[in-house]
Amino acid sequence: MKKIIIITAAFLGLVFTACDNELDLNSPNDITTDQYWKTETDAQAGVNSIYAMFYKDGLWARWMYFRLDLTSDEGYSVSPWTELADWTRFNYINYNFWEGNAVTWRDTYKAIFRCNQVLANVPNITFQNEDDKKKIIAQAKFFRALHYYYAAVIWEDIPLVLEPSTPTDLPQQKKVTEIFAQIEKDLNEAFQDLPASWTQDQLGRPDKGAAKAFLAKLYMQQRKWAEAKTALEYLITGAGAKYSLTSNYRDNFTDVNENNSESVFEIQFGDQRKGGTGEDQNAAVSSNRGQFFAPRGIGWSDGQARIWLVNAFKQEKNKDGNLDVRLRWTLYYPQLLADFGDKTYNRNWEWNNDEAWFRKGSRDYYRDNEDYYSQVNYRLVRYGDILLRYAEVLNELGSTAAAYQYVDMVRARVNMNTLAVAHPEIGNNHDLFLERLKTERVLELAGESVRWEDLKRWGDLDSQAAVDKIALRDPDFKNFKVGKNHRMPIPQVDVDNNPNLEQNTGY
Repeated sequence: MKKIIIITAAFLGLVFTACDNELDLNSPNDITTDQYWKTETDAQAGVNSIYAMFYKDGLWARWMYFRLDLTSDEGYSVSPWTELADWTRFNYINYNFWEGNAVTWRDTYKAIFRCNQVLANVPNITFQNEDDKKKIIAQAKFFRALHYYYAAVIWEDIPLVLEPSTPTDLPQQKKVTEIFAQIEKDLNEAFQDLPASWTQDQLGRPDKGAAKAFLAKLYMQQRKWAEAKTALEYLITGAGAKYSLTSNYRDNFTDVNENNSESVFEIQFGDQRKGGTGEDQNAAVSSNRGQFFAPRGIGWSDGQARIWLVNAFKQEKNKDGNLDVRLRWTLYYPQLLADFGDKTYNRNWEWNNDEAWFRKGSRDYYRDNEDYYSQVNYRLVRYGDILLRYAEVLNELGSTAAAYQYVDMVRARVNMNTLAVAHPEIGNNHDLFLERLKTERVLELAGESVRWEDLKRWGDLDSQAAVDKIALRDPDFKNFKVGKNHRMPIPQVDVDNNPNLEQNTGY
């Protein structure tokens, strides 16, 4: 996938800077859309430009983690930049706040625009091999679905744009159910033409398994359990059952063993360029997450983990009577040296005894500080998540007894007792199993940008009683307004400029 990164950035500097925001202008220094979209090379570069959106500030280079990790009960911010911290504690005052809202909205629709360009133009290009054309179109459909999925999780009722935009467009706002329907359509069509796997030099492109994984996520958010079961079975027992858990849990969070057997879809990051996040040819293809989430003394420390996560890990010992090793690789916390003999903590870091920090994706295994250029890939979906999702679906469909084995597979990797041995009180009780599964997902997936959608799917944001329970472990939820804060406000400038947009209820 490193080859894809390099090709993408060079292409962007040549073409798409003139296409995203100035469609009605013809610069003498840029190729126009009339001149472009003629050859297979154009089509391949066009789809590669979609990948480059992962490296933008509003998406997976930086601010998406604030939306999905810090807004959830797993994380929070005490940044001295008050407005930034307020956007992790439901104090939304300026809906146009760039870092908290507007840049993610912009980059989401910028990514969708690039998908739409491919989908509108590539069908008209002659290919020597039609399968190559189908794969390019399928990738664009997959990514359009991916970006709409996260937009729907964050804002819900949003414009549904399916053609290349023009500056005069005033797109219609659609209900989240319509957004979900389009995501489903795109993913099913993408699945048909994506390969079951890619060659080694193309690792990082979505395959059929990635499409099914996002279909499962989509169905689960709608509580369509039967459909989710079918999608997940493709990955676990069906034609796409090629995945397995890595023996070393930490291999999922470093650059040492990327694109491994557990990876269903991961974002490919690199450190080969030290530029910014614009459209120039030296633009970075890196992650900033480590820099913003690192403990004080080695990073900006604008985001950190709630201490209740540490306590959750310590509720149960493994088969040998020791702590769950996932704690060591998930969080930094003051007792790290005492608990695991981990001398990482002996560096010049600054924290209090009641603080914890996200460790996944950090580069402490070879350096003692972070910067804006982390090359560690981000595992957006991995098999550990898939197994726990399947257990959840089976439980919802009344097959609680059958669900145990999939939780046990995840627990066995880190030498934990089977669920039945550790928690015999659950039995076949649906509610008790679900409550335990909520903890199992934290222990396995904390800090991996799934918690916000989990809370929404479980209905834990739908009632005051449920929110009050969350507030006991995350005081920021004392600010949460039921019926309002389960979704963010749309940037006000977009509402003001588009008569077809209405601000989300309560804002």
